[in-house]
Amino acid sequence: MTLLPSAPWQAAQTFCTIFSGPLTTGAASAEAASSANTGCMPMANSTNNPALKLFNIILNAPTFLFGVILSNKPFFQNARFHLSAHHLRDLPPASGIEVAFAGRSNAGKSSALNTLANHNRLAFVSKQPGRTQLINFFTLGDDKHLVDLPGYGYAKVPEAMRMHWQNVLSRYLSERQSLSGLVLVMDSRHPLTPLDRQMLDWFCPSGKPVHVLLTKSDKLSRSESTITLSKVRKELHNGWGDKITVQLFSSLKKQGVDEAEKVLGEWFFGNEATPDPLPATE
Repeated sequence: MTLLPSAPWQAAQTFCTIFSGPLTTGAASAEAASSANTGCMPMANSTNNPALKLFNIILNAPTFLFGVILSNKPFFQNARFHLSAHHLRDLPPASGIEVAFAGRSNAGKSSALNTLANHNRLAFVSKQPGRTQLINFFTLGDDKHLVDLPGYGYAKVPEAMRMHWQNVLSRYLSERQSLSGLVLVMDSRHPLTPLDRQMLDWFCPSGKPVHVLLTKSDKLSRSESTITLSKVRKELHNGWGDKITVQLFSSLKKQGVDEAEKVLGEWFFGNEATPDPLPATE
């Protein structure tokens, strides 16, 4: 499959290279003007020419759509840092769509974010757990944000800070109107810790979806992965309902990226702007 560039004008040029036909005497002046801008020869009768119709769609479609549909690159690859917040009063206006990432301090949350965004330094990765101590917003454009929440459960964090973030996170997860879904990151070797369960208790009453990433799955054998996934899925559904999905994920091996992108893409863009459904994970 030929992969088209993400920008509309680049996609148009590639389209022309592959599909354009010869200039005909009946071509409209508008098509001629279009060819001057795109660098290809116009095709006759846009009304009856399916290829030219597709060309017009490519030329006029929103840029983000090309990253989702016409490329194999992650559609989070354009994520850029927006702001950090220490208190709820520091948060941006609750508009648009936000998807938050939460997880225990050593569960691989920052690595998962970086892998999905195809960016080594989008979220700070440290050998010392607990370094994410702010709510970090990353913009995707069009009033859409990824939100990196502070890691929880690290013993060396001072008690006052732990209490502060417990209050902030509980209120953010239960009250934030623009929060559309939660990605809960768990170490596949130690899933559903008491603090993971607390996060679910705070968020699930909202009725919004949760997607669990069982990270570091490359550390498990195939049989261990299958057993862990089945056990966690059953416990999640029994305890918190059917709006929770779960998958295996490895930042190191880049495993599970497509499945995670599909879920998050539906939250951000709806079914129309996401790839074809993936087979169910066993």
